[in-house]
Amino acid sequence: MSTCLAVSPDVLRIDAASETERIVAGIRNIVFQQLNRRGVVIGVSGGIDSSVVAFLCARALGKEGVLALFTPETESSSDSLRLGRMVAEVLCVRFTVEDITPILKAAQCYERRDEAVRRVVPEYGDGYRCRIVLPSAHDPQRCALFSVVVQAPDRQTQWVPVSAEAYLSIVAATNFKQRVRKMMEYYYADLLQYAVAGTSNRLEYDQGFFVKNGDGAADVKPIAHLYKSQVYQLAAYLGVPQEIQMRPPATEIYPVEQSQEDLYFMLSLEMMDFCLYGKNSGIPAADLSAAAGLNTDQVQQVYDAIQAKRKAAQYLRAAPVLVGEVLEV
Repeated sequence: MSTCLAVSPDVLRIDAASETERIVAGIRNIVFQQLNRRGVVIGVSGGIDSSVVAFLCARALGKEGVLALFTPETESSSDSLRLGRMVAEVLCVRFTVEDITPILKAAQCYERRDEAVRRVVPEYGDGYRCRIVLPSAHDPQRCALFSVVVQAPDRQTQWVPVSAEAYLSIVAATNFKQRVRKMMEYYYADLLQYAVAGTSNRLEYDQGFFVKNGDGAADVKPIAHLYKSQVYQLAAYLGVPQEIQMRPPATEIYPVEQSQEDLYFMLSLEMMDFCLYGKNSGIPAADLSAAAGLNTDQVQQVYDAIQAKRKAAQYLRAAPVLVGEVLEV
C-alpha cells in the first residue's frame, strides 16, 4: 500500500456518538463544577460552529442552562439572524437579540475602516462595499499579500493590493465587531451568573483565526480540539438543521460576503484540515501531496504558512504576562 493511499481525509473520521458524550460530560463538569456557573451564554451566528456548540451545551446543561445571543449589525447577513433563531427554536432555549450597530458607529468602526480603504482606493465612499482576501495556494503566482476587493455601486469590482499599514488599519477597525459581540456576551453572563462558551474549532484555534479579547475570549471552548470536518460530523449526528449544515462558512466581518478561505486560509477548509493533520502528524509534504490534490511545493507552502500563523497565534492565546510573581498564601 502506498503512503498516499494510507493518508487520506478519512483519517479525520470520528465516532460522533462517543465524542458527543465525552464533550457533553466535559461541559457539564467545567460549567457546574470548575467554574461554578449556572449555565452558558453562546453567541449564535447561524454558522456550523456556534450551532454545534449550542446543541452540545443544551444536551449538557438542559435548555434552561443556555442563552443564545444574537448580535446583528448593519452589515450582517439577514440569514445569520434567521438561522440563529432556528437553532434556538429547535433547542427550545432562550435567546436575546442585541443590535450592536449603534455601539460600532459610536466607536467609528465603519468610519475608520472606510478611511483605511480609501488609502488604496481613493474613490471608496457611499454605496461602495469591500472585503479583504488572501491568494489561494492553487495560484501559481501567489504571494502571501492581502488585497482589498472593492465593489462599486454599479457592481463593478476591482482587486487592489493593500499596504501593511492599510491592512492593519482595516483589521483593527473591523475587530471592533468581535470585541463588541463578546462584551455583550459577558454582560449577559454576569447578569445570569453564566459562563461564556466559545465556538472556535481546531483550525481556527491553532491558526489564530480569532480576535484577541473578541471571539477568542471564552470560559469554555467545547470544540477547539476538533477539526472543522469533525465539527460537521457532530452536526450531522446532533441533528443541526440541514440548511445550516449546507451553508458555506462565512466571516460576517465585511459588507461583501466572503468565505473564510478568502480571508485567512489558503485552501478549502477540508484541505486545510487535512494539511493541518499532516503537519501535526509529521507527514512529509511529498507524502501528503497526492492525497491532498496538490503538488509537493504547494503542500510545503501550506505547512510553512501553518507554522507562521502558529507563531502569530501565540500572542492571541497568551494570558496576561506578569512582571513580578504573585503568590497566594
